Amino acid sequence: MTLTVLNPATEEPIAELEQAGVDEADEAVARAGAAYPAWRSVAPADRAGLLRRLATLVEENAEELAQIESRNVGKPIAGARAEVGMVAQVFHFYAGAVDKHRGHTIPVAGGVAATFREPLGVVGLIVPWNFPLNIASWKLGPALACGNTVVLKPAELTPLSALRLAELCLEAGIPEGVVGVLVGKGSVVGQRLVEHPDVAKVGFTGSTEVGRVVMQGASGTIKRVTLELGGKSANVVFADADLERAAAAAPYAVFDNAGQDCCARSRILVQRSAYDRFLELFVEATASLKVGDPANEQTEMGPLISAEHRAKVSSYVDGAPSAFRGDVPEGNGFWFPCTVLEASNDDRVAQEEVFGPVAAVIPFEDEADAIRIANDTPFGLSGSIWTRDVSRALRVTRAIEAGVLSVNANTSVRVQTPFGGFKQSGFGRELGLEALDGYSELKSVFISTEE
Repeated sequence: MTLTVLNPATEEPIAELEQAGVDEADEAVARAGAAYPAWRSVAPADRAGLLRRLATLVEENAEELAQIESRNVGKPIAGARAEVGMVAQVFHFYAGAVDKHRGHTIPVAGGVAATFREPLGVVGLIVPWNFPLNIASWKLGPALACGNTVVLKPAELTPLSALRLAELCLEAGIPEGVVGVLVGKGSVVGQRLVEHPDVAKVGFTGSTEVGRVVMQGASGTIKRVTLELGGKSANVVFADADLERAAAAAPYAVFDNAGQDCCARSRILVQRSAYDRFLELFVEATASLKVGDPANEQTEMGPLISAEHRAKVSSYVDGAPSAFRGDVPEGNGFWFPCTVLEASNDDRVAQEEVFGPVAAVIPFEDEADAIRIANDTPFGLSGSIWTRDVSRALRVTRAIEAGVLSVNANTSVRVQTPFGGFKQSGFGRELGLEALDGYSELKSVFISTEE
C-alpha cells in the first residue's frame, strides 16, 4: 500500500511512499538487533566523532532539510531553518555527552561498589507530525550516544525529513542497521514497536490519548517508556508585569506553528485589573501576524496539517463569540485563522488541547487564584509567569504543576536543559544530560577486596 504525502499549504501531493507493515517492522527490529553488539562496542570517542560528523552534515544540508520540513509540515521557512539549526545543536551536544554519562565508585564494607550506565539495546522512537525532524533528533541524540540502535517511526503525515536524516546518518559513517526508519501507520508499525519483545524501550511524543495506548502495549514486556504528551499551558500575566512586552510576545506563544505545539500557552490568565488593557494589546499584536505561503520569508504562520485536523480545531470555536478572528489566504490549503476567545477555565476550549491557533483569555483575581486556575487542568507541560516581582515569580513557579516554566519569557526548549511534563503530560525527560538516563540502565557491581 502506498502513502501519499501532501503539502498542507497547497493540498498537492509531494511524495508517494510505500507503507511498512508488521513484517517490515519485524525486519527493521531484527536489523537493529543485529547491529547492536558492534555499535555498543564502539569506543566512546569514536561514537562521539560520528555524532559530530552527523551534526556537521545537518549544518551542510540545512537548507535542503528546512525546505523539506516547510513543504511537508506547512511551516514558515524561517521557522523551519531555525528548527534545523537546533537539530545540529542537539547532535553536537550529545556528541559531547558520550563520555560524560558516568557511573560512580562507592566505598562499602568488604570492597568497592561501582555503577555503570549500560545501553538498553534496540529502542523504538515514535515522533509526531508537528516538529518531525526536531523531535526525532531529541530522541536519536541520547539514544545513539548511549550505544543503542534505533528504529524511528515518523508520523505518516510527515515522514520526509526522517528519511533524509537516515541517509545523513549513513553518510556520517554510522553503520547500517543502527538507525532505521519505518514509514507507516501508528496503529500498525507503531503498535508493533510498542509490543515487540526485542524492543527494549519506546520513546513516544504525541497525544495523551495515544500515550495511554503506548503504556498499555508496553506493559506486556515491561518495556521502558518515555512519554511526552499533551499540554494546556498557562501564560500567567500579573498586573505589575510589563504588559506591552507580555502582549507582544503572547501571539508567538500560541500561534507559532499554527498552534500545533504541545507547549502552546493557549490559556492566557490575566489579572483582572490589567485584563482590558492586556486584551487590547494582545489583539493588536495578533492582528499584525503574517499568515500565508510558508515559502515566503516574511510569513509567520502557515496552515494546519490536514483537513481532518482543521475540522477538529473548528469544533472548539464554532458558534463561540470571538474577541478576534484573523484572515487566511483564499484557495487551497488547510488554513485556520488566529482566534482569540474570552473564556472561563471551565470551558472546553480551556480544558482540552485544541492544537490550533486558538487562545483562551481568562481573568484571575490574585496570586492564589492564578495558581488555582493554572493547575486546574489534567496537563502539566509548560507555562510562563509575567511579573516584575521576583519573590512572586519564585512562589508561583514552585506552585504551578508543570515541568518547564519561564519567567518573563515564553520559551520552553533548550538543548542543555531537561524537557518534559507533570501529570497527564507524560513522564521522563528529553534533552539535557538527563535524557541520557532514559536510554540507559544503571548497573551496580560489587568487587570484594577481602583476601
